Amino acid sequence: MLKVGITGMGFMGWIHWLAYQKVEGVEVAAICTTEPERLQGDWTGIKGNFGPPGEQVYLSGIATTADFDEMLAMPELDYVDICLPPALHAPFIEKAAAAGKHVFSEKPLALSVDDCDRAVNACREHDRLLMVGQVLPFFPEYAFARSVIDSGEYGKAIGGTFKRVISDPEWLPDFYDPKKIGGPMLDLHVHDAHFIRLLFGQPATVTSGGRMRGEVVEYCNSIFRFDDPQIVVSSVAGVINQQGRPFTHGFELHLERCTMQFEFAGLADGAQAMPLKLLHPDGSVELPETGSGDPVDAFVAEIETVVESMKAGQESGVLSGGLARDAIEICQAQSRSVVEGRTIEL
Repeated sequence: MLKVGITGMGFMGWIHWLAYQKVEGVEVAAICTTEPERLQGDWTGIKGNFGPPGEQVYLSGIATTADFDEMLAMPELDYVDICLPPALHAPFIEKAAAAGKHVFSEKPLALSVDDCDRAVNACREHDRLLMVGQVLPFFPEYAFARSVIDSGEYGKAIGGTFKRVISDPEWLPDFYDPKKIGGPMLDLHVHDAHFIRLLFGQPATVTSGGRMRGEVVEYCNSIFRFDDPQIVVSSVAGVINQQGRPFTHGFELHLERCTMQFEFAGLADGAQAMPLKLLHPDGSVELPETGSGDPVDAFVAEIETVVESMKAGQESGVLSGGLARDAIEICQAQSRSVVEGRTIEL
């Protein structure tokens, strides 16, 4: 039985806690948070944009501390799960690796490529595993699309377009701070940047146009070019300032002998979805069964992968620190393209 310590008991810490309750072979053995009431199990103040609200949790038998160093000194912990604000991910990963702990960190890996490299190199130097919570590939429609592409049944993937747009997250006061959260590109679009990297490899260049809010890109459209000229990929990502549509995401993926379409929108008057469809050359349309629509289940699948990888002593290919680092490089290149008004080479 693996034992994990979670540091950071906000919204993502709560979602990870819920997921761990459904994963076999691992138990939460420690909680680290600086909020006294949460050390007592009062998580009723936790709210987010999906999943159930926080509850009163009974922490009997679970070590609690406000000191991350104290958690790292617990010999029973096999790894730590970092659910802190993005700016703290890299330094806490480095500290955990130096203390001999394997690491599972929430996304984004860091707010700059340099910080990503330091985190990845620290884990390599200390021979520790690093996996990053890029959960999108575990959502059912995205997982299904990835499995179809990996199977080769319809030929190779030759491109597509990806969408991820939210209304202004007024409940996150530091969202547009480039030194704390990083804005829409690093906190939101990083999901699709990672998925693009996973499916197609690292782009050769990116050309983006968009609008700014302060020092960060608020909204942008991007075209990615690859060494293979057959691959054509684009994305739209960012924030709109109308609160009637808090969230939407989706994709259209082009394979040589199939096109896959999916879109979901959360609206003030109710959620709407265009379910995943496979469009075939003969004109037929297939609606595959993709499984649960509960977003927490995607985190369950993600953490199951983490646990399997920890037991095998090898990083998951999907959740590796290297892939998460490449996603940040993509997002930074897109931001530079908007700011500088030119194509950026990666």
